[in-house]
Amino acid sequence: MTTKNERSGGEILAQGLKSHGVDTIFCVPGESYLAVLDGLYDLHEDINVVTCRQEGGAAYMAEAYGKLKGEPGICFVTRGPGATNASIGVHTAFQDSTPMILFIGQVARHQEDREAFQEIDYRRMYGEMAKWVAQIETADRIPEYLNRAFHTATSGRPGPVVLALPEDMLTEMATVADTPCYKKVAAAPRSEDMEQFRSLLSEAQSPLLLVGGGGWSKEASQHIKRFAEDNSLPVACAFRRQDTFDNHHELYVGEVGISPNPKLADQVKNADLLIAVGPRLGEMTTSGYSLLDSPNTKQKLVHVLPGPDELNRVYNSELAILSDLTAFAKAASGLKAIVDPVWKSAVTRARKEYLEFMAVELGIKDFPMHKISSYLRDNLPSDAIITNGAGNYTVWGQRFYQFSSYPSQLAPTSGAMGYGVPAGIGAKIAEPDRTVVTFAGDGCFMMNGQEIATAVQHGANVIIIVVDNGCFGTIRMHQEREYPDRVISTRLNNPDFAALARAYGAHGETVEEAGEFPAAFERARESGQPALIHMKVPNLWE
Repeated sequence: MTTKNERSGGEILAQGLKSHGVDTIFCVPGESYLAVLDGLYDLHEDINVVTCRQEGGAAYMAEAYGKLKGEPGICFVTRGPGATNASIGVHTAFQDSTPMILFIGQVARHQEDREAFQEIDYRRMYGEMAKWVAQIETADRIPEYLNRAFHTATSGRPGPVVLALPEDMLTEMATVADTPCYKKVAAAPRSEDMEQFRSLLSEAQSPLLLVGGGGWSKEASQHIKRFAEDNSLPVACAFRRQDTFDNHHELYVGEVGISPNPKLADQVKNADLLIAVGPRLGEMTTSGYSLLDSPNTKQKLVHVLPGPDELNRVYNSELAILSDLTAFAKAASGLKAIVDPVWKSAVTRARKEYLEFMAVELGIKDFPMHKISSYLRDNLPSDAIITNGAGNYTVWGQRFYQFSSYPSQLAPTSGAMGYGVPAGIGAKIAEPDRTVVTFAGDGCFMMNGQEIATAVQHGANVIIIVVDNGCFGTIRMHQEREYPDRVISTRLNNPDFAALARAYGAHGETVEEAGEFPAAFERARESGQPALIHMKVPNLWE
């Protein structure tokens, strides 16, 4: 805690971020928070300020940082247009349960409620997409608001917080002390909860452990693995949370996401005990709420979440446990194991079905995309980080790549396009010694592709794989199904992506046949630069 001395609001805020352990900030600079930037000038050895090219990209980078580190990703944007651009990252953080704090420069206090230049009431704008939205009205209350923001973002179900900063408040002088670094507030399972859980497990004939959601840690992943091993439990991962459990493990049986293995979907439906640790059981993880009956499930449901809002919201639980995921996983790993469980043979069969599903060759006409993911699976280090946005191209990575450790998958469960590139850059900045590979569709890439400039400027040597089929593939797929022969608005005219990368100062490669990919990837990896591989794949419908 610092000694009290008179400082500007901008200095108080900057030094308060340092006291809460912040080491990286993603931003697009704006005149509305110049005083904060000035406060950060003297902290350049402690806090890395990453200048981005668009606020949506900056917010995505902060969200990816929060997802990777388990600590709030920090983003600064200016008022009005900056704030609206950044909203996509806040929405993603909310749906993905990611800790994040967005700071927005605001008009001066005497200009409020006059529709001043770029003025927006952020409490109204962000009301339904953040855990807490507030405006700091006086400089002497900055430490109080910061303290609450960090605790709110990380405690219970993690999520985003938005704080508006009136321009004149940031230049106001105040004498106030910083608060100590935040400490996450976490619930733990009650002993009677664990006793009932053990009883339900002992009575089960065909249980399934489903893990995912936000709020995991390396420790939680290790403990849940030990619990599954002790009880020979089949383990599935929720949509875009495949890194929660080692996919190479003999107990792993697949992802319950978009178009899951039909045999795995049947296993969910026919389980007599579903142990959901972390996932909210939203639309994507339940195949449009079809795998489970609502509100009373056919399966006995044990639902474990770090926040109370989702428990019994859609599905009535046999046992609802409000607990931090690390605390629950640790308690579960300490339970007396089920001796020689009756479901052992079923686990072996489910694992075999998963491997058979992953082995099915699946490509785009003459471009076997599964071989791309298989090559990466066999040649990347076990701690490599994979990021992607949204679109049909993501299917190959999710189905054929196997995640080995947590955290290593950064993908938006919100289905947000444009996420992969900035997420990959943010991940490489956060973890410079780890290999980071980004998948992006041609439509997805163009939404935040300009952030390659950020990667080059900050030496974030991410490898970006652009899957170019000349259309918005997911929308075209639905269009062909619902309105065949009436194609409109989904065709794309694309640039030479490899040349574009080189124009930014990155390494660029072009791949027109799948067999060319391995050599191109290795050249990209060895380039010592941010790199882009432009994969020209056939359009499935033309």
